[in-house]
Amino acid sequence: MDETSEIILTDNVTAQDLAEVIEELEQYRERLVRETTEVAKRAKVMRVSLMGQLEPELAKIDSALEELRNQQASLMVSN
Repeated sequence: MDETSEIILTDNVTAQDLAEVIEELEQYRERLVRETTEVAKRAKVMRVSLMGQLEPELAKIDSALEELRNQQASLMVSN
C-alpha cells in the first residue's frame, strides 16, 4: 500500500495531531511536484506528459488531505 492509503485514526487523535499530519502531507505534495518537475526538466520530459503521470498520485494525496481536514473539522466542532 502507498502512504496515502494507510491513514488509520484512533479515538484519541486530537485536532493538533491531525493538523501536524495535514502539514506534513501538504509538504510531501509540494516536494513531490517540485522534485518531479526538476527531474523532468533535466530529462527534457514535456510538462503535459509529466502531469499526466503525476496526477493520479496528486489525486490520492488531495483525497487524503480532504478526509483529514473533514476529520479535523469534526473534532473541532465536537469539542
